[in-house]
Amino acid sequence: MEYVVEMLNIRKEFPGIVANDNITLTLKKGEIHALLGENGAGKSTLMGVLFGMYQPEQGIIKVNGEQVHINNPNVANRLGIGMVHQHFKLVDNFTVTENIILGSEPIKNGVVLDINSAAKRIEELSKYYGLNVDPHAKIEDISVGMQQRVEIMKMLFREADVLIFDEPTAVLTPNEIDELMKIMRNLIKEGKSIIIITHKLKEIKAVADRCTVIRRGKYIGTVNVAETSEASLAEMMVGRHVSFNVDKEESKPGEVVLEIDSLSVKNNRKVLGLKNFSLSVQKGEIVGIAGVEGNGQSELVEAITGLRKAESGKILLNGEDITSLSVRKRIDKGIAHIPEDRQKRGLVLDYTLQSNMVLQLYNKPPFSKHGLLKFSAMKEYAKKILENFDVRSGEGEVSIARTLSGGNQQKAIIGRELELDPDLLVAVQPTRGLDVGSIEYIHKRLIEHRDKGKAVLLISLELDEVLQLSDRIAIINNGELIGVVNASETNENEVGLMMAGVGKERSV
Repeated sequence: MEYVVEMLNIRKEFPGIVANDNITLTLKKGEIHALLGENGAGKSTLMGVLFGMYQPEQGIIKVNGEQVHINNPNVANRLGIGMVHQHFKLVDNFTVTENIILGSEPIKNGVVLDINSAAKRIEELSKYYGLNVDPHAKIEDISVGMQQRVEIMKMLFREADVLIFDEPTAVLTPNEIDELMKIMRNLIKEGKSIIIITHKLKEIKAVADRCTVIRRGKYIGTVNVAETSEASLAEMMVGRHVSFNVDKEESKPGEVVLEIDSLSVKNNRKVLGLKNFSLSVQKGEIVGIAGVEGNGQSELVEAITGLRKAESGKILLNGEDITSLSVRKRIDKGIAHIPEDRQKRGLVLDYTLQSNMVLQLYNKPPFSKHGLLKFSAMKEYAKKILENFDVRSGEGEVSIARTLSGGNQQKAIIGRELELDPDLLVAVQPTRGLDVGSIEYIHKRLIEHRDKGKAVLLISLELDEVLQLSDRIAIINNGELIGVVNASETNENEVGLMMAGVGKERSV
């Protein structure tokens, strides 16, 4: 019996869109199988069908050679299929153990909920698979990477043999990604089989055995990863040649747009997350901030955009002190913000795209008159942004934001912020969760914005993105500025050392 899962000729439709159009995917026992495709290609939908979240209009599913009907996720669990979703399904104020047993609670003497034996079993599993999860910690107190391990543990606790990971590295630091790869290899050693949904080619090359590519809902092909180059995977995924390098001319910086002077900001734990930080960004340049996550980047961004108050120091925009201005006033003065968390800070998920595209502008003409909204103007404006940024959704500008794939939500936000034509664009993780084709496009647009004589402050955990896009790079460690280097005169090693806190003799 070669295949543990066979999905044959699956078709799944939603209003206005065929998400899966006759797709076939087979999973061998003990393999890591990558499912590759652009944002909105139908990857999550296909796995949603396997996990019982959607019922297909056509096609059959076999598990261990037997045809099955997976009507809901409980049936999937019983068949030994588990899934870690892109946005985790955890209860914040429950402990790790309470989250893991939710829905399959162990009973003692027929009545009492037996938390202790569950916690013990979780500890044993955790050691066995090298997950290092503390069964008694609360979800809200642990890192995103650790939360993901809790989701993996949930599957193992339910004795799943087929594990589906949906974009598992989108929210992890580089170090956590390496750890996750290790965990996946351990799981395979123990006889599990894994499907990983991703659009990161590097990771597919690192862990996957075979890779199935889908594009705009259609099956393109399945290849052996060892025999296939990153470039040809990219071409299968996007349908054209993709350039991995950013084309840009030398920058021509003009006068200073953003001046940060000895800024100190407290973090959520009420201690200084940013200490005495100074930096300037000029017209016509992209300044990148490089650092390991959690070293003061969020405090810096929130102080500049007005979401967090500064303890001391000053923020000047075009020479004017904006340190104590409201968020709206800062937007009006020319700051736009692509936030780190698109769902918390970027969109109102239950509004339409049309409403989301005018969040900063709805109170100004042509979008309102005498306090009444003008929907036709909103519609035209939104339509233009969605077309320009190739935002794919079932029903265009009237789609509810929540129904879009993560990458399309991201493109919508970037389109909205660039459309404001801001003097200063604060771009935080702008390409997080985007496929290579979209990344190439967004990079182009950021360079264009720079070339219009605007200032861009780029904060990204992808070191190669910072090196490729930036003109100057400021390195931050433990809330302090370690140094500023010219991107053209540095490399990954040097910046990596500085990120680890090793200072640099010269500064620019």
